[in-house]
Amino acid sequence: MVHLQCGAATDVGRVRSTNEDAHFASSPVFVVADGMGGHQAGDIASAIVVEEFARLAHDGYDSSKAPEVVTESLKRCQRSIQQYGEEHRNEGDGDWYAGTTVAAAVLCEDEEGAKWLLTNLGDSRIYKLHNGSLDQVSVDHSLVQELLDSGEINAEEAATHPERHVITRALGGPVFRDPDFFVLPLSSAERLVLCSDGVSGMITDHVIHQIVSTTDDPRDAAEALVSAAVAAGGEDNATAVVVDVVGLTESATPHVLRTEPVSLEEKLGALP
Repeated sequence: MVHLQCGAATDVGRVRSTNEDAHFASSPVFVVADGMGGHQAGDIASAIVVEEFARLAHDGYDSSKAPEVVTESLKRCQRSIQQYGEEHRNEGDGDWYAGTTVAAAVLCEDEEGAKWLLTNLGDSRIYKLHNGSLDQVSVDHSLVQELLDSGEINAEEAATHPERHVITRALGGPVFRDPDFFVLPLSSAERLVLCSDGVSGMITDHVIHQIVSTTDDPRDAAEALVSAAVAAGGEDNATAVVVDVVGLTESATPHVLRTEPVSLEEKLGALP
């Protein structure tokens, strides 16, 4: 049995009028989604992702088939976002577009025991804290990351690049783009941090490390990350989820992971 503690926080920031970020944090599923497209577009797209992953947590899933389960969940999100967009465009709004990034952590299990299955689309990030060291696990799907990988720019230039918010993969586009998957033993990541680029784009990895390595309670850590991002300028919606592994009993038999039902009505309201 795996024992987890988590915290989550979000803020609209100082510039935007609508919070298009959404998050879900309830063992064994954790997700941050950063919506794009403006009010009643990006916020709906990110809400669709959270609704789908909450359903996954509530209904349970075969943890030995987590990559297939998560891929199918993302494809359902893609279809729902596209369908919602088609309805708007059929009503005469030809320019209507909705999309969202996704960063998710899901518990999985095999004959070696429990692990983290991490996945991302876009530039919402996943970090792990282990033995006091913070490392970014996910790789941004962004134009700036491609320029970094090709050596055309350096990290300092990337931080201020005029197209640093241009992403190359997301849910909601005309074609489903495959997500990246990463598998981590629980013992290699005593703390996970999932965040939108409203956090990672406003504060440095050094500041993120300082906060998550010195704040014991994951709820306080999530609040501190978001507060720091807002204090640094709050140019975008800022969302963080922090998850701690506080106890682990290894099991050799994969099983269906389940949690108690979680209501999203207060957070999201009824989706159209």
